[in-house]
Amino acid sequence: MLRYMHPGCAGECRLMITKEQIIAWIQALQQIYDENKEYLTELDAAIGDADHGINLDRGFKAVVVELEDTDFPDISAILKTVAMTLIKTVGGASGPLYGTFFLRASTASVGKSELSPTDIVGIFTAGLEGVVQRGKAVLEDKTMVDAITPAVAAMQKAQENGSDLVSLMHQGTVAAEEGMRRTIPLQAKKGRASYLGKRSIGHQDPGATSAYMLFKAAAEVWGQRV
Repeated sequence: MLRYMHPGCAGECRLMITKEQIIAWIQALQQIYDENKEYLTELDAAIGDADHGINLDRGFKAVVVELEDTDFPDISAILKTVAMTLIKTVGGASGPLYGTFFLRASTASVGKSELSPTDIVGIFTAGLEGVVQRGKAVLEDKTMVDAITPAVAAMQKAQENGSDLVSLMHQGTVAAEEGMRRTIPLQAKKGRASYLGKRSIGHQDPGATSAYMLFKAAAEVWGQRV
């Protein structure tokens, strides 16, 4: 269990995620999208516009530049910068959806310079709610929601059971991966892929895949490789 000592604590305290660790997560996410841009684009070529990996790579490279050498007042400001940069630079549905995810996460972290495990669950929950509201997708529509929904549910359950952050992120990432793989036999009901009808069956959804990577990057940076 990952814990640390903090002034004012009678004993051990739960690990808190700092502004620096949020930025490190975003930087790791940029790297994972860069390394997997061809893979994500290949997935998208089968059922979409063949630009998902390229778009995310471009968007997060722009995000990393925006985060350089800036003294953000709180974590909310970091996440809002991520959101607005993605909305401006990422084409297709990915920009508005990921932008909304981070924008809602920013509203759940206003005034916070550190995030507890409960806060972490809160920002991912808020992000999911934003994506659902923006994209109008539900489970089994073969979208990023199929990865994020079970991940958030797993994180909420882990938090309720008193899990530390490392365990919480591990469980969320495992659930995201399972949700991603469950998109393969589904028929797409949203987005460009829905135009293919039954021909979309048998392909892993690129949005669910990039969403899984969102959780994987956080888990790796915050202490657990999965």
